[in-house]
Amino acid sequence: MRVAVTGIGMVTPLGVGVEEVWGSLSRGRSGVRAISNFDASSYPTRIAGEVPDFDPERYMDRKTARHAARYCQLALAAARMAVEDSGLRPESMGPDEVGVVVSSAAGGMEEIEKAHGVLLQRGVTRVSPFMAPMMITDMAAGLIAIEMRAGGPNYAVVSACASGVHALADASEVIRRGDAVAMIAGGAEAGITPLLMAAFCQMSALSRRNDEPERACRPFDTGRDGFVMSEGAVVMVLEEMEHARARGATIWGELLGSGSSADMHHITAPDPEGRGAARAMEAALRHSGLRPDAVDYINAHGTSTSLGDIAETLAIHQVMGEHAGRVMVSSTKSMTGHLLGAAGALEAAVCLLAMRHRLIPPTINLENQDPRCDLDYVPNVARPAEIRVALSNSFGFGGHNACLALGRGEV
Repeated sequence: MRVAVTGIGMVTPLGVGVEEVWGSLSRGRSGVRAISNFDASSYPTRIAGEVPDFDPERYMDRKTARHAARYCQLALAAARMAVEDSGLRPESMGPDEVGVVVSSAAGGMEEIEKAHGVLLQRGVTRVSPFMAPMMITDMAAGLIAIEMRAGGPNYAVVSACASGVHALADASEVIRRGDAVAMIAGGAEAGITPLLMAAFCQMSALSRRNDEPERACRPFDTGRDGFVMSEGAVVMVLEEMEHARARGATIWGELLGSGSSADMHHITAPDPEGRGAARAMEAALRHSGLRPDAVDYINAHGTSTSLGDIAETLAIHQVMGEHAGRVMVSSTKSMTGHLLGAAGALEAAVCLLAMRHRLIPPTINLENQDPRCDLDYVPNVARPAEIRVALSNSFGFGGHNACLALGRGEV
């Protein structure tokens, strides 16, 4: 059974909505700025990718906005845009025909931090009863089901930075096995918070290029010094292909298959040889019935970390063989920063947009390419290209690896 993408909703540091986000990606514009969510003046990293000018009440009523965690607000906004884009009407379908899988790595982190402050300063009786449902990682999926009247399979997948890809992969399998006709799927994250930023700073995982935020994320460059934390949500409507065609839906593309694996190596560092990542990519190709030389473009995990970029390059060499030198690779995190649990959904959507527009978004800030990173990373300027098959890679702490294969959705 084939799975089409019929709707896309995007809330990112590059803006809100497909057109605005794609416009920035195609021009090579960065969404990284100085942090405004909280006072970060004492932090070694004071930059991040925040969603600009986001008003939740444009997408939900005031009561829902007041009681929803920020990551849920972002997810609901993206889901509403995706459903509207698809033309699907879940409320007019059977209760089991449309489900939701929307994931997050950290969930309601901001709400946890605020509630803990209230507990310490004002006591147990002042902690909000809404705190528990606001913090849990599956609440975005639950709220989307309530708002969209989607009563099918409903859950979240938590696999760190691979969560978004795993959500899309799981949702596509729900459709393939016949448990739903359509799924609302993706990822959401709102992790630019005092505690989470402090934790990543203490790990020395984040870029400290505070004076040049737009140049901070530089995958595959010798000057890279860590990733850039970002927030946002990207949600898609996945639909059984024949159902989509029968109702005349616009088809963005197709989820051909997916693969996942574990590094079995370290809680944060990737397998230095990229073996786990390679096995996930190989599984995605195998499940899609594709040979490596069918791949035109890879949206890399490409976080701008010293170890990760090299490991992913080695993994691509292992999987692609002689084709590695011909396949185009780019890291759009160079512009968006790293949306953690939403990153995989964003980058899968970017693959579909690249196919639609016949344009590879660049890896910006690639000025001095690391000789150990020796692939074609489409440096600095978008490149016109015909793309029939793309891979989207996501690799997370804990050694979680995930890869999606995407196609145009042609007959």
